[in-house]
Formats: sequence, structure tokens, C-alpha cells
Amino acid sequence: MTDVLCVGHVNWDVTLRVAELPAPDGEVQLRGTAEAGGGSAANVAVNLAGLGGDAALFGSTGTDETGERARRELTASGVETHLVEAEGATAVKYLIVDGDGEVMVLSGAGQNEAFRATDLPATALETGVCHLTNQPPAVAAAVAERARAHDTTVSLAPGRRLAERDFSTALASADLVFVNEREAASLGTDPWGDRLRADAAVIVTLGAEGAAVHTREWTVTHPGFATTALDTTGAGDAFAAGYLAARRGVVSESVQAAVPTTADGERSLPGTTVGNETTLGDALALANACGAVASRSLGARVALSADRLRAVTGE
Repeated sequence: MTDVLCVGHVNWDVTLRVAELPAPDGEVQLRGTAEAGGGSAANVAVNLAGLGGDAALFGSTGTDETGERARRELTASGVETHLVEAEGATAVKYLIVDGDGEVMVLSGAGQNEAFRATDLPATALETGVCHLTNQPPAVAAAVAERARAHDTTVSLAPGRRLAERDFSTALASADLVFVNEREAASLGTDPWGDRLRADAAVIVTLGAEGAAVHTREWTVTHPGFATTALDTTGAGDAFAAGYLAARRGVVSESVQAAVPTTADGERSLPGTTVGNETTLGDALALANACGAVASRSLGARVALSADRLRAVTGE
């Protein structure tokens, strides 16, 4: 049984760093380039494995060499994969990162949504959490339904297209919903009234202001950690991985020691399921630290090591 099954995109990322975008008919100097596997679901799975969890991934790639590279990278990272290999090219994303660390994405066509819920083996749903991110709403809804039938916690990160795509069925099945401020606004002021389960938790990333967990009855916040962002690509995925790792109680001791506790000197992450304000505060602390580490490096993936976490937390 794995700790978390991630479901969604597997991409290949080409990152281009510039000070600023050129004017029309202009030219700017590249400050750096990088290539690596990407895709939100794949990023979360790799980060979870790096934090000490048993992570699995369900998605799709093309049959080209790029897809083979992406699959090799996932296996080398310790992720158990259930990937559909569809005839054609693997999806490539071109990420342009400016001097403030803000990201602009150019998406190439590819086979990152060539999977159906029926392609997922039933044994893969024997997991603690099923984390759904960046996929067609119908697939998210069908996988969520199967996960609930296995008494699996359902986590949903619908992504930047939440306002454009109908995720209503998947949202109604989710125990955890990950959104940023803009996406949270599209949920409305009282989503528990008609869009979410009454006991669902909404985890909202707030950029430099940290993050918050909202339920129908209470809110827990964490201010985050001051850092200078080089590239915010993948920061939200690292955040989600940190939160889910804390929820499952699978954080390694070295990582645990690198993040300050919020509970009067007593940690509550290891071996627990998040269920009260204290443990939620600790989960947010780890999630924010992971997001901060990811924002300090070029590209969507970075090793979330204890040393890198200490560099942002000061522990």
C-alpha cells in the first residue's frame, strides 16, 4: 500500500530564465536554461518520495524518447508508476521565468491526458490518499468515485483552469482541496454550502503571506518563510507534497528536525493524521518550507533535503 497516489499530468519541462521579456522585435539574454520532467502530479509524487513517503503516479506519456526520459526519471526518484503510453509525442512545456521569479507557460501538444479512469489498476487505489491534479474533470470525477469506494482520502488540486472547467463532481467528492488565492475566489465565499463536502478542508496558498487551511468551522494559518524566489514553477506542487507527507505522518526525522514546530516545542507530525489546529499548523509549516525551497531553484523539481529546508526555516 502506498501513502499517496498522484493522478494527472506527466510533462517534460524546458525552462528559460530571463531578466525580463523582450519588447516586440527585441532580444534579451538568457540567464539560464534547464530541462527536466514536469507535470503537477509527477512533481508532487517525486517530492513526496523525496520527503520519505511511498508515492505512486497514474498518468500518461507519449511513446517518444522524451516520454522514455520522463519515465526513467520518475523511476529513479523512487516513484511507483502506472503510466499509459499513448502513440505520439509526450507533452512539452516551455517555461519562461522572469527576474521576479514569475512564470509564463507555453504548452506544446502531447499525450499528457491520454489516460482514463478505467486504465487505473484497482490495486493502485489501495493507498492512503488519492491526489488528483491537472486532468480532465470527467477523469478526476471517475477516479475520485473509485477512490471513495476504497475508503481512500480524496485530495484535489484542480489548477489554474478551475474557473473554466466543470470540476463540480470531483469537488463534491474531495476531502482536501488545494487552491491559490485566485482559484479560491472561484469557489465562492461558502463553498461548503453547495460545492464541497461538509467536512472538507480547503488549503489555500497565499504567496509571500504563507498559507491557510479552512474548514466550515475554523481556519488555521501559517505565515510562511521569507525567501527570494528565483522560479516559482513547482512551488505549489512542493507545498502540496509537504502537506500530504505531514498528513500521512511519513516525514523523515531529518526533514522533521529542519522545520520549526508550532506546538509549544512538541512536534505532532510523525505518525499522526492531521485532525486538529496544532497538527495542521505543523503541516502548513512543512508545506510552506517545501514551497519556499522549490522557489529558490530553476525548474519545477528540487530535492527537498533537510539542509535546503533549514536554509529557509533557520532551524
